[in-house]
Amino acid sequence: MTTHPLDPATADEIERAVDLFRTAHGSDAWFSSCGRVEPDKAALKAWQEGNDPLRVIRLLGVDRSGDGGFEADVALADGSVQVRRLPLETQTPYGFADFAAAIRLTKAHKGWLSAAEKRGVAVATKDDLERIQIDPWPAGGYPHPDIPQGHRAFRCIAFVRDDPKDNGYAHPIQGLIAHVDVTAGTVVAVEDSGVVPVPQTPGRFDSAHQGATREGLRELEITQPDGPSFEVDGYRVRWQGYDFRVSIHPTHGLVLHGLSLNERPLLFRAALSDMVVPYGDSDPMHSWKHVLDASEYNLGTAVNSLTLGCDCLGEIYYFDIHHVTWDGKVRPVKNAICLHEEDYGIQWKHFDAQSETTEVRRSRRLVISSVFTIGNYDYGFYWYLYLDGTIQMEIKLTGIVGVSAVEDRAVNPEQSPLIAPNIVSPVHQHLFSFRLDWELDGGTNALYESEIEALPLSDDNPDGTQFRSVARHLTTESQAMRDTSPQTSRTWKVVNPERLNGLGEPVAYKLLPGPSPLLFARPESAVAKRAAFATHHLWATPYADGEESAAGPYTVMHAGEGGLTDYTAADRSIAQCDLVMWHTVGVTHVPRPEDWPVMPVEYCGFHLVPVGFFDRNPTLDLPSHCHS
Repeated sequence: MTTHPLDPATADEIERAVDLFRTAHGSDAWFSSCGRVEPDKAALKAWQEGNDPLRVIRLLGVDRSGDGGFEADVALADGSVQVRRLPLETQTPYGFADFAAAIRLTKAHKGWLSAAEKRGVAVATKDDLERIQIDPWPAGGYPHPDIPQGHRAFRCIAFVRDDPKDNGYAHPIQGLIAHVDVTAGTVVAVEDSGVVPVPQTPGRFDSAHQGATREGLRELEITQPDGPSFEVDGYRVRWQGYDFRVSIHPTHGLVLHGLSLNERPLLFRAALSDMVVPYGDSDPMHSWKHVLDASEYNLGTAVNSLTLGCDCLGEIYYFDIHHVTWDGKVRPVKNAICLHEEDYGIQWKHFDAQSETTEVRRSRRLVISSVFTIGNYDYGFYWYLYLDGTIQMEIKLTGIVGVSAVEDRAVNPEQSPLIAPNIVSPVHQHLFSFRLDWELDGGTNALYESEIEALPLSDDNPDGTQFRSVARHLTTESQAMRDTSPQTSRTWKVVNPERLNGLGEPVAYKLLPGPSPLLFARPESAVAKRAAFATHHLWATPYADGEESAAGPYTVMHAGEGGLTDYTAADRSIAQCDLVMWHTVGVTHVPRPEDWPVMPVEYCGFHLVPVGFFDRNPTLDLPSHCHS
């Protein structure tokens, strides 16, 4: 038994939870995920070391009941099992059993095989079928009309590999989609929009197929002879005044819990809440795509096992976690979370010309990171903690772009640019909603919008050069539905009105947004209804148990129920409350040849910056490392 309520589920806990569930409800179940249930905020704050650690393991999955699946909470202390059945409108996330069924059904369908043969794809033998790569995509939002409402369903697209390690995305089977009803166990339709030859140009990106490796890059070592500066106790981390816990949530991925600085609380919980990847192409292979990677696919279960020297460099500490397999076994993931320090250039510097002296201090940041692979895309989430109190989230997007095969005359560069011979990639977006549960300096918080305002011409401003910083208190949920405004330097500030700094001003942190688009899909579209969080850069709500998922807790086959639009429907007051901020960040990706066959990292994210949280520069006490 672990010693803290927020520690990730152990192998023993998962095994016991599965056994207790099966004893109570039978063995006819296929699991999509498991994880420990985070106690509600009041219970967690009241918990003390040595008490019952409140360990409850939640198992999600489906069985033969024909509804939306089950949510089973297994209390390890007394062995009790509470099962909640989900309605057809909002179902548990897809799991391995769903994917395996969709792949098997597609490869066994005579109509689909015949259509693949027309494109020159060999399907006669077992080896031929193994070379075919099936990618199941969620059918929510635009299900085939022959699939009954609420049935779990996929659209399956396909590719061909020359061998098991080939990049199948270089050989898309164009114009062919299998509509799979997983609940009924059948392919309800094969959509064929026309034969296009399968591209044959290789798209391999492994070192063995590059001919030669670049020369001239000499060994670069990062060493800390005295060891790292952080301390780790289980899943708790302390570094330069920061104190927090880490975990992996099945949907939200990498989570920071109870983040404080110099024993002053900052964030109760900070993590991704959901994300959407909408495509803008008219091609019938892509026009319906808008996968909710976090909630539909259980992003947290797709975490990578990281490798020293590749994913992480330097003096590294790794955290392991455990998942459940579709059939109830434990799947360990070694090195799921990476922790290390990085030098980050100068923290501050000044050269005094009169005395000809220089003072400079170097910056350093603590890095907490995990990488998740969803189909063709890889997402790295990096929390950075800086010595001056700044907190940063950086998302690194890489992997392989979605593709279509085209004949030369069919290129549509405005919606799907050419990136390789006979291969185009559609314009698309990656939009992420982060949930930031504040407890700034341990009290209730208020939200302000700050921006720069140009002053009008006047006797005091005769040349029109003056401007000022103005702030507006956002007091309701509707007022807090806001978008960025680079032209006015708009930021949002979280304030604790009851805690004053040495200058007599309330302490605060500001959200400094990065350049980020919003959802381009029209408001009346299924995409906008299912991913409404992506229609604003900022939302804010008072804390409420159960309100953790921007698109709703269960989104498979749903039409948009249970997310931020529902949370904010009552337009609750946020004037001074237990404040939760929701921030949308992302990129609009217009693919280029340089993104093929694997894309260099693209970045997006945001900063949280102290504003009057300290009385002066908090890094004046950093040691100098200058050498004459």
